[in-house]
Amino acid sequence: MTDMTNKADWSSRRKGDAFVVHFSGSWVNGQPKPDMHLLHADIEAEPELHTLHLEADHLVGWDSSLLIVIRQLCEWAESQGLSTHLEGMPDGVRNLIVLSRAVPENKQTQDTCPDDFLSTIGETALAAYRGLDGYFAFLGQLCIDLFAFIRGRGKLRSKDFLLILQAAGAQAVPIVSLLSFLTGLIIAFIGVIQLQKFAADIYVADLVGLAVTRELGAVMAGVIMAGRTGAAFAAQIGSMQVNEEVDALTTFGISPMQFLVVPRVLALIFMMPLLCVCADFVAMAGGMVVAVTISDVSVLQYCHQIQVAVELSDLFVGIFKSVIFGLIIALAGCYRGLNCGRDASSVGQAATSAVVTSITWIVVADAIFAVMFHILGV
Repeated sequence: MTDMTNKADWSSRRKGDAFVVHFSGSWVNGQPKPDMHLLHADIEAEPELHTLHLEADHLVGWDSSLLIVIRQLCEWAESQGLSTHLEGMPDGVRNLIVLSRAVPENKQTQDTCPDDFLSTIGETALAAYRGLDGYFAFLGQLCIDLFAFIRGRGKLRSKDFLLILQAAGAQAVPIVSLLSFLTGLIIAFIGVIQLQKFAADIYVADLVGLAVTRELGAVMAGVIMAGRTGAAFAAQIGSMQVNEEVDALTTFGISPMQFLVVPRVLALIFMMPLLCVCADFVAMAGGMVVAVTISDVSVLQYCHQIQVAVELSDLFVGIFKSVIFGLIIALAGCYRGLNCGRDASSVGQAATSAVVTSITWIVVADAIFAVMFHILGV
């Protein structure tokens, strides 16, 4: 049974322009609590109040239930224009209330959904503008550091650069080769089925060769590297940002752009053309397997037709695209990593954003190049 002598209770009185509330009894879980709406009514009934004093000289016991009541009462009083004073409360209660009110509310957990469609468009546009401003600042600093490196004033650790080259180049060859082989095989299979209707099986070599060298070789290598290396760049730099290693580099007078970004940008610019050429030849080999297997085209005929159909300019078009794609992947990965938040979940978000940004701009750039090369007649 509940001890009625220790039940939670309060009493109130007016003292000048202040309203004094005195808490007594046992304010713990399981004890019945008085209706605080009655207290609100008593306060509202008093005219020209300026302050609310909370006291508790005869508390038998208290726990979080008292803290919740006092916190809610303080917020309600402030909404009524009253200032609250907790000098009469126990030190533990007062300190916890002050601490709870000093910690800012986590805005990320709030429902920030706009009210309507136009608000969504406006907030998206503003976020894009702010991101674009930071991205241009990032590009400007990168250009300064790249020019400093070209003029021999930049610092680049050769050991770190070689490790990045290995991770972004040699270790990516197996997955690039496998997917390129399958891509060439699929293109050839679809093409040879249609060409057989016109007794033009030999032209499957033209289809595979031109499609791979001008478009798919560079795009496939770019998409693979965006998901593999771009995400790795963002995760690596993002983890350093979370662990405050980037701040430590700045404290020691080391430019994070020169130490982290420049080596990764140069590594992908150097390795993407090699991976593109590898993807081109492996994809043409996959097309040859299909052409020789399900049609009357021999290996020599296929290779000869490839030489006739594919010119060096076609190969250089794909190589040029791969350089730009490598630059896009490196920029997206490093930028998202440097702008990563300070919690663990931000690392995953940075890696995801780097992949999405890279693939999006690769497709956009490829479309622009396709139109541009058509106009130039390349």
